[in-house]
Amino acid sequence: MNVTWNGVYPAVTTQFHDDDSLDLKTTAEQIENLISAGVNGLIMLGTVGENNSLSRDEKIEVLKLAQEISNGRIPVISGVSEFTTANACSYAKLCEEIGIDGLMVLPAMVYNSDARETVNHFKTVAKASNLPIMCYNNPVVYGVDISPEMFMEMADCETIVAVKESSDDPRRVTDVFNTCGDRFLVFCGVDDLVMESAALGVVGWVSGLTDAFPQESVRLWKLLTEGKFAEALPLYRWFTPVLHLDTHSKLVQYIKLAQAMTGVGSENVRAPRLKLVGEERERVAKIIQDTIDTRPTA
Repeated sequence: MNVTWNGVYPAVTTQFHDDDSLDLKTTAEQIENLISAGVNGLIMLGTVGENNSLSRDEKIEVLKLAQEISNGRIPVISGVSEFTTANACSYAKLCEEIGIDGLMVLPAMVYNSDARETVNHFKTVAKASNLPIMCYNNPVVYGVDISPEMFMEMADCETIVAVKESSDDPRRVTDVFNTCGDRFLVFCGVDDLVMESAALGVVGWVSGLTDAFPQESVRLWKLLTEGKFAEALPLYRWFTPVLHLDTHSKLVQYIKLAQAMTGVGSENVRAPRLKLVGEERERVAKIIQDTIDTRPTA
């Protein structure tokens, strides 16, 4: 499938049974729920998909499931989150072999590479397959910042086509456009900056809370891309308290709790993550429940 890099691309959670094994049935149900809501693509095995908590064989199981459920309706993108550049290249080749449509490549995990090393990582992974690539820039979480100037160093890699901008600074969107022109397609990667990013010209939204609120996410994006900002504003203000949950270090637990409360998944996560308890769970659950209780009817 030729990937059309625009629209709402949820970062899909990986569902687990109580015994920590893969829950492919619930994962399949949530994928179908997202597709039925009108999302434009699926990001499997990103941060929210707990990529680094899965074995290589489990990752392939999840990807093949997503392919089966999608059945060509929308593209399936896999996160590439490995500890070494060599392993990232190996995984990218494997994704191409099994027919995945594209990749979202993260910096190498654990080690905080400098600019030269970061550019080398992405360019090397890009050469490992013919799949189109979205570069995931999230310095807040991963400690590696891909500057606009660094993206320009990668401009000669034809397979690097898109940027997931998650620096938590909407000014960076304009900086990428000013530095790189139209060379890269830019996606918003921070849920509670989607309206601001849309106003600045991003073409898509990689979203976590779409997993729990898919219809509202698709509607919000549609209004934003149509330039109906006045109509989108009340919806965005309603959505923002729960969208803030995407920016916390426990975003996976928060998003999975929201899925459980909206009936499209469970709270189960793999250690070292643990399910929420006590005051924290009560506080987050209240935010989610308030959002559910005031959910727009149209």
